[in-house]
Amino acid sequence: MKLSFCWLLILLGLPTFRMVAFDADHSRYGRVLAAHVVNGSVDYAALKAAPVELTTYLTELGAVGEPEFNGWDRPAQMAFLINLYNAATLKLIVDHYPVGSIRRIGGWFGSPWDIQCVRLFGHDVSLNHLEHGILRPRYKEPRIHFALVCAARSCPPLRGEPFVGDRLDEQLEDQGKRFLSQADKNRVDVKTTPLTVELSPIFDWYRTDFPTEPARLAEFLSRYLPKNAGDALRGGTYRVRYTAYDWLLNRLEPKSGKP
Repeated sequence: MKLSFCWLLILLGLPTFRMVAFDADHSRYGRVLAAHVVNGSVDYAALKAAPVELTTYLTELGAVGEPEFNGWDRPAQMAFLINLYNAATLKLIVDHYPVGSIRRIGGWFGSPWDIQCVRLFGHDVSLNHLEHGILRPRYKEPRIHFALVCAARSCPPLRGEPFVGDRLDEQLEDQGKRFLSQADKNRVDVKTTPLTVELSPIFDWYRTDFPTEPARLAEFLSRYLPKNAGDALRGGTYRVRYTAYDWLLNRLEPKSGKP
């Protein structure tokens, strides 16, 4: 029996090579998001019923070799890794749906973020490795925390389009404005003295990734807060509190009258 060259490589455990260039526009993932994401919430039931596009997209990302990746510019690399994180999270939820929270995945003593569910450069890695082992230390970009979505209601809203290298800065700026304008997650009480700034716990968990000096943090936040809140915060004194984090699934709720 004759074996094709590609099948021989697979059987021998050697890397295979794609015949077409990687789609830097992440078009397939764009179709997944357009079909299943509404205002940052996800129709997981529909995605579970039709997972082929998502699975194929993750397979395409998993086929990208490290040398090819290293040849891209910084924005293209970051867009790739952010999309990979978010798409792998969607797949993790779909594989366990109907789960009520990502924290229910992994058992009593495990963590969903430590499951090796992400294919990257020929290896299975975890979401934690992707975020804390690559994205945060390599790129040192605080705005990734506006883009990474761990499938919880208190996460930043899942963007309805892929991140792409040639628009990454614009997209991250927009994500920051979307996230900081959600008053259930981030808000400024301009009536208190000093001002009370209530922030998502994300700013606490990753405080070393954001400006730590109060004036610089205020300037950073004011770029994304609604104008009246940003103007009040800029140049003033303030105290920080953190809002509660809702870990329930960022699920698109069924319309009234439907189950």
